Amino acid sequence: MFVVRLNAPPDYDLLLAELWEGGTAGIAEGPGYLDAFFEDEAAARRFGEPRLAPGADWVRAVEDAWPPLLVGERFFVAAPWRTEPTPPGRLRLEINPGLQCGTGQHPCTRLCLEAMEKIIRPGDSVLDVGSGSGILSLAAKLLGAGRVVACDVDPEAARPVPFFVGSVDAVRSNSFDVVVANINEDVTGPMLPGLRRVARVRILSGFQDERGEWTCVVDREDGSSTPVF
Repeated sequence: MFVVRLNAPPDYDLLLAELWEGGTAGIAEGPGYLDAFFEDEAAARRFGEPRLAPGADWVRAVEDAWPPLLVGERFFVAAPWRTEPTPPGRLRLEINPGLQCGTGQHPCTRLCLEAMEKIIRPGDSVLDVGSGSGILSLAAKLLGAGRVVACDVDPEAARPVPFFVGSVDAVRSNSFDVVVANINEDVTGPMLPGLRRVARVRILSGFQDERGEWTCVVDREDGSSTPVF
């Protein structure tokens, strides 16, 4: 077993996705860094200088590196192997960290979840654009959405709800109550007219504000945009 240590970048989820696509067997998080484990030395070398992993239980180390998170007022985000009970009044949102973008660790994902618990009402229809791991789709279902559809240009994206390969251009106008898009700002900007076309409320994240902090905004049909703190 080989391990590569990497500095944790601001765009945390993208690095996780690259590591999983590159064949990592597991990822452990430390203060400001990630340790990625590989069975194959050549695969490890794509990401840095590999070294032999110590003889510790690295599987346990990986699992311990992903403790549950309390997000907003309603969510308890936990990996499938965590056995901690769900706190009273919380919704257990299980996601396998790192398989696709969207783990709950990135601030943008947490901000989207906080916005969703305020905006989505039981029976709402929700479109998750750039769904990645499907964490936001799962959250919408937990919040009682009556219809949830996800889409992503990556055919390997998770499919916990009805899913299609593509983007908002393929969606009929005014067909959803809420659309959520946690994707890169360079993608969101050109896509904004389409997002506004398909839903009355848009939850948008994946970008930074003027202070350089990750942010999320709720964009409404009356033209108002409210940041989520």
